[in-house]
Amino acid sequence: MSEKFSPTLRIGDLSDFIAPSQACVVSLKGLKTTAPNTIKRDKPEVAIANKEQTDPVKISLKDCLACRWGFSGCITSAETVMLEKQSLDDFLSKIDKGKAIIVSLSPQSRASLAVYFGISPLQVFKKLTTFFKSLGVKAVFDTSSSRDLTLIETCHEFVNRFKQSKLSDNEKSNSALPMLSSACPGWICYAEKQLGSYILPFISSVKSPQQTIGATIKHHICQKMGLRPDEVYHVTVMPCYDKKLEAVRDDFVFEVEQEDANKSGLRITEVDSVLTTGEVLDLIKVIFPILAVYLKEVDFETLNDYPLDKMLTNVNEEGYLYGVPGSSGGYAETVFRNAARMLYGREIEGPLAFKSLRNMDFREVTLEVDGKVVLKFALCYGFQNLQNIVRKVKIGKCDYHFVEVMACPSGCLNGGGQIKPKPQQSPKELLQSLETIYMENVSFTNIADGFVCLFLCAVFILMVETNCLGYTKNCDGYLSPPQKRVLIKDPFENLLVKSLYDEWLEQPGSEKAKRYMHTAYHPMVKSVTAQLHNW
Repeated sequence: MSEKFSPTLRIGDLSDFIAPSQACVVSLKGLKTTAPNTIKRDKPEVAIANKEQTDPVKISLKDCLACRWGFSGCITSAETVMLEKQSLDDFLSKIDKGKAIIVSLSPQSRASLAVYFGISPLQVFKKLTTFFKSLGVKAVFDTSSSRDLTLIETCHEFVNRFKQSKLSDNEKSNSALPMLSSACPGWICYAEKQLGSYILPFISSVKSPQQTIGATIKHHICQKMGLRPDEVYHVTVMPCYDKKLEAVRDDFVFEVEQEDANKSGLRITEVDSVLTTGEVLDLIKVIFPILAVYLKEVDFETLNDYPLDKMLTNVNEEGYLYGVPGSSGGYAETVFRNAARMLYGREIEGPLAFKSLRNMDFREVTLEVDGKVVLKFALCYGFQNLQNIVRKVKIGKCDYHFVEVMACPSGCLNGGGQIKPKPQQSPKELLQSLETIYMENVSFTNIADGFVCLFLCAVFILMVETNCLGYTKNCDGYLSPPQKRVLIKDPFENLLVKSLYDEWLEQPGSEKAKRYMHTAYHPMVKSVTAQLHNW
C-alpha cells in the first residue's frame, strides 16, 4: 500500500500490519509506560499482573503527522486510519446522511480519466458532473480556479520577497530567497520532518490549490449557497495520495459557533475527504452499472454531458475551459512572467525557454537585462533532484530565485493516485499519453503571439492529418475544432478570481488573503528513538 505515496513519505517504511498506536514510540501524557501484560519475577515465583481496564488507545493520522518524533515508520501503518476516514464508503455514507456534497476536480485527474476512457478532459468533466449529481452531489467545481487564486498570491509573495531581499542585510536576504513552491504535500511533509527549521523559511506560505478551494468553499461559497460550513461535505479528486495527508493537517481546521451558545464551537475542515483518480474510477465501475438503468446509458463514455457549475469553475461563455500551462500547476512559469513584468517591465511573449540540466525533471529559465541575469527560476521534480536543491540551499550556494518543487518524478501527472497503466502499456507510455492529452487541448487566447502561434498552427495541422486531435475538415476544406480545448489564460485576467477578491479577499496579500489563503509550517524535532525505531 505504501507505494501509493510519494518517495518522500516512504523513507521510514514499516510493516503495514500494525496499527499506529502499536508503532508509536511516544508514551501517552508524557509518562513512562509498561506493557499491559507484564511478566514479573519474585524469586522463583512467576506472576502475571492484572490488566487494567482502560479505554482503548487510538492514535489517528493527525497524531502521526503532528508527531514531534518525526519519521518513525508510522506513515505506512497510518494508512489504515486514513483510508477509513477518506474512502469511497465514507463518501457514499455522507450522501446517505443528507450532507450537501461538493466535489472539486483537479485537471490532472481529468486528464488521467480522459486517457483511460478515450475522450477529452472537457467531456470527462461534464460526464463526471452528470455522474456525481446523479448520486446526489450538490455541485462539482474545478480546482483550476483555485490554482489561479493560489498563483496570484504566490506571485505577490515572490515580488515582495524579491524586493525585500534587495533592501535587507545579507543575513535577511539569504533567508528570503530562493522561494520554494508549497503545493506538493509530499515535499512539505518531508521538509517539516526531515529538513526542519533551516529550510522552512524558504517555502512559500501560500496554500495549495486543494486547500485554497477548500477555504473558499467553507468560508465564502457556502454562504452564497445558503449553507453553514458544517452542512457542507467537501471532497476533492486528486492525482496524489499525499493530498489525503494534507487535508487532515490541523492548520486547515477552523471553528464555527453553534446555535446553542453553551456548546463549544464545531471543528470544520477545509477539505473533508480526498479521493484519488483511481478511486473515482473504482467508484464509476462499481456504481455505474446500478445507475445505468436510471440514466439509460450503457457506459460512462456515452453518458450525457451535464452543464458545468460556473460558480467556481474556469469555463468561459463559449463553454471552453481555461487555465495556465504546466501540468503541475505552472508555478515557475506564471511567477516568472509576473516577476519580469512587475520588477523589470518586461512582457514575455510565447512559451518560456526552459533549459534541461540533468534531465527533463530539472530545468531552468533565466531573464537577462543588459546582459546580466536578473531572474533565475527552476523546475525540480523528483526526490533526487530535490535533494540537490536542498543541499545548495543549506550551504547558501543556491542561485535560483524561485524553484517549483514536486516530489513525484515528472510532476503531478505522474502522481501515485493516478490510474495505473493498462495491460501491455508501460508507465512511460501512459505518462506520454497524459502529457499529450494535457497539452494538445491548449490554444492561446492572444493571437498576437506571432511566430509561436504560426508554429503551433503548423503542429495542429500535422496532428489533424494524423487524426491526433480529432479535428475534421468540413465540405469547404476548413478545419472544425473539437469542443475540447483548454485556453491558456493569465490568472490575473480570471474574472471569477477577480470577483472573489472584490466580494471577499479584497486584494492579493491583504489581511483577509493572508488569513484564508496562507498557512505556516512547523519543524518536527527528530529523536534518536525515532531514528532507531525501525532497527
